[in-house]
Amino acid sequence: MEKIHNRAEAALMLADRLEKYRGEKGVVLAIPRGGVPVAAPIARRLGMPLEVTLSKKIGHPLNPEFAIGSVSLDSVTVDERADVPPEYIEAEIQRVRENLRHKYKLFMGDRKPVDLKDRVVVIVDDGIATGKTLDATVELVKKQQPRKIVIAVPVAPFSAIDYFRQKVDEVVCLLVPPFFEAVGQFYEEFTQTNDDEVIALMQEAE
Repeated sequence: MEKIHNRAEAALMLADRLEKYRGEKGVVLAIPRGGVPVAAPIARRLGMPLEVTLSKKIGHPLNPEFAIGSVSLDSVTVDERADVPPEYIEAEIQRVRENLRHKYKLFMGDRKPVDLKDRVVVIVDDGIATGKTLDATVELVKKQQPRKIVIAVPVAPFSAIDYFRQKVDEVVCLLVPPFFEAVGQFYEEFTQTNDDEVIALMQEAE
């Protein structure tokens, strides 16, 4: 089974594949926390600002792991078929947003987000599992009318690649294994990225 050594190696390999965007008016959006160590070297190589993009799922009241929607700092998507009281959803949106605001300030400080309009937006994560977070991020980015959306990930199942190819302009992925269970199984080293690492990388990028 083919494996990537770690996130740093993944970053360099992805940066090579994204070289054609170097010097373009763009922005690299990292999905924290694991996406930040992959995104930081890519942003450096392409000469683009690095930002974090935050969204979080709304879990079903009876099964928090089951996503019925997602929330970002400025938008919400909810699965209309989920038979859940609107009061619950409203309360969850407030709770999740509060959390996201706190995280955004932690990672980005007082920096205002870059306007994505007419830019090349490269969305980076350390792998795609369910794709729910990434999907929410893509919807969010589209609202800002970028010139182009590119997804760059080290590993993902074929179904996810197939799905996202229809939603964005380009998907760059290093490994698309036939048998996929979890992102971590395709890395030799897959340590948890903590908040301090994210903050350090974001400050370095500034």
